Amino acid sequence: MRVALVHDYLVDSGGAERVVETLHELYPAAPLYTSIFAPATTFASFRAWDVRTSFLQKLGLTKRTYKFFLPLYPLAFEQFDLAEFDVVISSASAFAKSIITGPDTLHVCYCHTPPRFAWRFHEYVAQERLGRWQRGLIGLIVHQLRGWDFAAAQRVDAFIANSQITARRIWKNYRRDARVIHPPVNVDWFAPSDARDDYYLIVSRLAPYKRIDLAVQACNRLRVPLKIIGAGADEARLRNIAEANVEFLGHLPRAQLAQMYARCRAVIFPGVEDFGIVPLEANAAGRPVIAYAAGGARETVIENVTGTFFREQTVEALIETINQTDPTRFDPGAMREHALQFSPAHFKERIANFVTSQWNEFRKSNSGN
Repeated sequence: MRVALVHDYLVDSGGAERVVETLHELYPAAPLYTSIFAPATTFASFRAWDVRTSFLQKLGLTKRTYKFFLPLYPLAFEQFDLAEFDVVISSASAFAKSIITGPDTLHVCYCHTPPRFAWRFHEYVAQERLGRWQRGLIGLIVHQLRGWDFAAAQRVDAFIANSQITARRIWKNYRRDARVIHPPVNVDWFAPSDARDDYYLIVSRLAPYKRIDLAVQACNRLRVPLKIIGAGADEARLRNIAEANVEFLGHLPRAQLAQMYARCRAVIFPGVEDFGIVPLEANAAGRPVIAYAAGGARETVIENVTGTFFREQTVEALIETINQTDPTRFDPGAMREHALQFSPAHFKERIANFVTSQWNEFRKSNSGN
């Protein structure tokens, strides 16, 4: 099969980009089509790839400005010529699925989520803490983008969802079925440690919807150490409410990150994610998770085996669960064994099997047999 990959934009270094990395390991000859590519703010590995950008690249967009050009992204992806490929795999939380393929090309979309700005607009505006002019600007165009997004989803031949909750949203928003294949977790980067320290840990992009403020306030009240790894737009606000027990570490090298996981009391996961890799990274390092019982955490955390849940997204509920969770009673071996089920090798095997089966069915239907 002649395969191409498509991704919304290469400007960040998060879980979606890790999925693209693993897809490229599975199909190393595949070029990657994307709207814009900012090498300085995403994974260095992409620099060695055959990355093919849209006309938006010429506008010099950055991580801070690329979201202000929403109306142009549909056009950017629809202009890509993909006629030379048998299979196109799009990695999409917004625009990449809008590519146009011919009758002889199979389009498989790995959907991280239907775009929040289109289908969960009020939640998106509140969580991102957008200013009045930003809300007004997005509000003017989101109605049209919602209609376009539904139409673009009908071009996809087969959907893969990263979680059960995403699969339900795909059905709700697009009326399309989706196979669930959880994203890859680089479990081999992490290992349990016999040494333990006394801090709780957050590993996250610092964005308002991640609800890291709950962990900061809970640890403030409990007077327990909290270390926060990551950076983002919400950092100034979080620093303002944090007391001396909270330490902001920014981004850390992989080896240091693995050590921080392995030596913590537990990882706190207070937001709602469509999947969420952090709980599984913690388990791979032999540490339990204290997670809000919603979203992807319901699929990745086994209660009282790999972590515990708090069921109201409040400081009081989190404090109660922290007090009731004894990290020493969790088995590091069992937690790591659970995490291994989400390894890149398992992900690649599931993706390859699904794509191959879809390609065989696609060819059969095209041949008329």
